[in-house]
Amino acid sequence: MNQKQKFSSQLLRWNKQQNKRQMPWKGEKDPYKIWLSEIILQQTRVEQGLSYYNNFIKTFPTIHRLARAKDEKVFKLWEGLGYYSRCRNLLVTARFISKELKGKFPDSYESIKALKGVGPYTAAAIASFAYNLPHAVVDGNVFRVLARVFGISKAIDSTDGKKHFTALAEELLDKKQPGLYNQAIMDFGAVVCKPAAPLCDSCVFKKDCYALQHNKVNALPVKQKKISIKKRWFYYLVLEYRNTIAIRQRSSKDIWQSLYEFPLIETTAAAVVNDILEQAENQKWLKAKSYSVKNISPLHKQQLSHQFIAGQFILLTLKTKPAFDGDWQWIAKDGLQQYAFPRMLRHYLSEGGMMNKGFYKQ
Repeated sequence: MNQKQKFSSQLLRWNKQQNKRQMPWKGEKDPYKIWLSEIILQQTRVEQGLSYYNNFIKTFPTIHRLARAKDEKVFKLWEGLGYYSRCRNLLVTARFISKELKGKFPDSYESIKALKGVGPYTAAAIASFAYNLPHAVVDGNVFRVLARVFGISKAIDSTDGKKHFTALAEELLDKKQPGLYNQAIMDFGAVVCKPAAPLCDSCVFKKDCYALQHNKVNALPVKQKKISIKKRWFYYLVLEYRNTIAIRQRSSKDIWQSLYEFPLIETTAAAVVNDILEQAENQKWLKAKSYSVKNISPLHKQQLSHQFIAGQFILLTLKTKPAFDGDWQWIAKDGLQQYAFPRMLRHYLSEGGMMNKGFYKQ
């Protein structure tokens, strides 16, 4: 028996005898719940996504309930999870299945992959877990396990590399129990063949693992692309007028679309507060001598996948109400908790000053 033939049987034996990893969706057969868990876990650690999954299932136990929900309610429940395009896609797909498919979740790999926000990995996961269809999942855990065990130096973010890993994953897949196998290899990558400090001494593949035998555990898998990080400075004007605060929903196709924010002045480099206030006056957001600076926050920082955001909040008390153009709303201070804000703004509201003043509660 060669290494490939041994791999699946060794993995499934480990899964049966040693895998203690518990998650509420493991063994789940309801495609709605599986889909929901997979969308939440895109770009999200299991530990972070767990409470969100439980809250969504409790609030929206069926796809019809999710489809009928107001956008604001769903975004509020998603608040803090990030990558909000996932939430928009979640709503589009739920409404499509509820209305066009009468609530019946697609039951083939291709029809699942055609859903908004569903790629090859998510489609394979749903198809194998819900319907036991023979499609291999290929995620970060799978890339890492296969690269190390079989000594693959092809870059996982290259076209050739993705094709090679996908073909190998399909070859290794246990066709009789694909769901069990897929969950096992993902669990193995998460708890044994970890990115840092893998448990090589107790690994069931240690005698055959190329990376361990050739001292390349930390060198595999290989990535060819270096991410270019864009730096942005956000200066928020928190305008307080007669116990209300000005907010609006972000509508442009940028980060945090559909979430709420304060009046924002963005710069390409760090700026001083007086310059920001001067720009705000030029934009007619402020009238000279008709406001007072109440508080200036420390610099808040948030690292996104391709962007670094530095944000600062300037709390101002206004004597006159600005005549904003567009879709600005003046919200009572104790009503702000009803709106979904990006993580940086939520952190400021809950910890940076507003909670201490009694008008933002989580």
